[in-house]
Amino acid sequence: MRRVTDICHTCRRCYNLCPSFDVLFRALDRPEVDGEAHRLLGSDLREFSDLCYECKLCIPHCPYYPPHRWEVDIPRVVFRDRAARVRNDGKLGLRERILASADAVGRMSTKVAPLVNSINESRLARFALEKTLRVHRDRLLPTFAGETFLAWWQRRGGPSHPVAGSKSEERVALFVTCSLNYNAPDVARAAVAVLEKNGCEVAVPEQRCCGMPYLESGDVDSARECRLFNVASLFPFVQAGYAIVVPGPTCSLTLRKEYPLLAHDEQGRHVADSTVDLCEYLMRRHAEGRLSLEFVRQPGRILYQVPCHLKVQDIGFKSRDLLKLIPGAEVVVVEKCTGHDGTWSMKKEYFPLSMAIGEPVFQQVREMRPDRVSTDCPLAGLQIRQGTGRTAKHPVQILAEAYGLSGEGN
Repeated sequence: MRRVTDICHTCRRCYNLCPSFDVLFRALDRPEVDGEAHRLLGSDLREFSDLCYECKLCIPHCPYYPPHRWEVDIPRVVFRDRAARVRNDGKLGLRERILASADAVGRMSTKVAPLVNSINESRLARFALEKTLRVHRDRLLPTFAGETFLAWWQRRGGPSHPVAGSKSEERVALFVTCSLNYNAPDVARAAVAVLEKNGCEVAVPEQRCCGMPYLESGDVDSARECRLFNVASLFPFVQAGYAIVVPGPTCSLTLRKEYPLLAHDEQGRHVADSTVDLCEYLMRRHAEGRLSLEFVRQPGRILYQVPCHLKVQDIGFKSRDLLKLIPGAEVVVVEKCTGHDGTWSMKKEYFPLSMAIGEPVFQQVREMRPDRVSTDCPLAGLQIRQGTGRTAKHPVQILAEAYGLSGEGN
């Protein structure tokens, strides 16, 4: 950490990027430190790490990111710092364990969704939650669906294994993501509807959380367990020629960028190489002249927020380009972080700061007053609703509406 922060001190290109760098450079500028990284206190480095919410926007800013020989990778260093702390302390805090357990919380909450949603809106219950788990009482929490997407898919009779003898050249394995499965199944159903509208044969493999919440909390062992399960489930689809299509930016980033680093095996590498963002996949079809342009509705003016974890995948603004294909669509792009960033903004100590980070996005929504607000990231959408009261839709939902589809995948 000291080696990396010394390089950052000589560069300072990220001075205004996020709270972590602000804290770091202020610490380096203290008279007793005088720009010498070896004089930084352990508490300075810990605060630098704790304030990092893994947006990863420093990666495209950094001139020393690999393959540069200095190999400066701040998000990776922060991951390693947190993992070292968990390993050295021998445990993960209760709050971090609960917030990282997306599947366990989702399975439990969807079984009694009306009750859980009611509790999350109760001021008394939220006060108790803040006192016990230090989850901020004012933080909007995701609502849970009464029926998960995977339950709907099973009820629909959709395949969960590679289809033998299929003659379709457009076969898609949909990695749904925890958020869409438990909290926003309507987005996943819209994805199915749009893919099938465009002649794709869709399958939904067995899957777990991608593991990013565990990585962010320093629980590398649990992240590797998620990877092990998902790679074993997804690899047969890769062998059968399916594209692994992911509608959530954090999950596609994890499968593409983190899985090859968590373990070095051929199956994981092939899964990473076969993973593609949903809108990126649809724009590939458009480039080949195979995307339906039979739109029947106009969405009007759309404010589209680019998720940080989509930006760092170096694929361009495919969601924006997709929305622009709809006749009558006027798309305005906002390249600002909303500040939710996984579970970071749920924590009592970081919620006010997260709202300050998201304010430029909120202000643009208020000033523009668009017909639609859109983002690929469900948590960015939650933060936008927190800051503006506006509901943000995934681009695939707007596309489904423009096609005149119900979003039920029928």
